[in-house]
Order: sequence, then C-alpha cells, then structure tokens
Amino acid sequence: MLAGLILAASLGGAVRAELWAFVDGAGVAHVAPAQLDSRYRRVLGDAPGGNGAEQVPGKTDRTDSLLLWLEIAPEVKALRPVLREAAEAHGVDEELLKAVIAVESGFNAKAVSPRGAVGLMQITPVTADRYATPAELKRPAATRLLDARINVHTGTRMLADLTRRYGGIDVALAAWNAGEATVRRHGGKVPPIDETRAHVQLVLELYWALLQDRQSRRATGMQMQPAR
Repeated sequence: MLAGLILAASLGGAVRAELWAFVDGAGVAHVAPAQLDSRYRRVLGDAPGGNGAEQVPGKTDRTDSLLLWLEIAPEVKALRPVLREAAEAHGVDEELLKAVIAVESGFNAKAVSPRGAVGLMQITPVTADRYATPAELKRPAATRLLDARINVHTGTRMLADLTRRYGGIDVALAAWNAGEATVRRHGGKVPPIDETRAHVQLVLELYWALLQDRQSRRATGMQMQPAR
C-alpha cells in the first residue's frame, strides 16, 4: 500500500499569488483566488507573519464533520465494496481513493466537468481509454465512466501508475490535476501552479485525516511495556 509515501509529500516552494479554499460538508473542494466568505482559508500565499503554507480546513475545523459525512453518507456507503475491491486489486489505499473522489466530485457519480471529465474520479475519455481493459474499450468512454465501478477501477489504475512512475503521491496527484506533460516540464516535481498545489494539498490533508481516523478505529487498547 501507499500510506507511507504520504509522510514524504512536500508542497514547498515560493508562491506569490494567494489561493483560498475549504472543503464543504459534501466533501467538495472550493478554491478561489481571494477569501470570498468566512469559510475560506488561505491555502497558498504569504500571510502576515506566516510561512505561506497554511492548512486547508477539512483537517482542522471541518475534519470531524467531513469524516462523519464520509462515514454515514448513503452514496459513500454504497461505494465501499467497490473502493475496497479497487484498492486491493491495484495497490492503492482505500483512504486515498476516498480523498480523491471527495475532492474531485463529492461522490457524485454523474458529475461532468466543463472540461469533459466524467464521474466519481473526474476522468477524461482520452485518459479512460488509456487505462481501460479490452472489455471496457467495447463501450464508449463517456458512457462507461458513468458506471461507478468502471470509473473507480480506471482512476485507481491511473493513480497507481502515476505513483509508481513519479515516486510519490504528491507528484502523482499533480500529474492527475495539471497533466503529465506539465509535471515533466518541471522536472518531475509538483509544478508551481496555484490551482494544482491547492488540489494536491486538499487531497493530502483529507487522506491524512482518513488514515488517522482508520488507525484510531483499529486501536482497541494500550499496553505499557517495562523499560529495559
């Protein structure tokens, strides 16, 4: 699994423009170049006395409500078997898949972006064909991507491939958002694009929170070991 790679994710670098964001109760990321209302917090840019790398609401003041929604929402519950299946089949953490879907589509399986990205993981038809199985290619990409299971498996194959090739989840997410050509132009690193850096940070914040939640649920007790 990929959980350990999260610890090495880095979003450092000088960014002059400001970028503000929040994750709403449905798990959808909202990003803007200015603070549109009180829900937005600075994601990138220099704050007075700050270091230009503040955390995204979703791990701090909104984490509990978002994690609760991901636990009880019917659309999330219905997708759990598919997420578990895709995670085991392709070697990607289920929590990472949840984070990507929450930020990309808010678990709306019928979502279609202005750029033509379709479904839960917001995949373009061209990309879908690249990661499709021979059986899947028999159906038009724009149609099959509305099938939740096919969409998740396609996106998970893509995420696993990008992570292997770029060596880290942060760069894989950047390639997902900005395109592989953009990442290559920046030496295989997260490019200095505000929208992309915000996207990567939003997904990583939620992924980390989900991992922490998983670990806390698995803990059933504590045993103190005597000093040697």
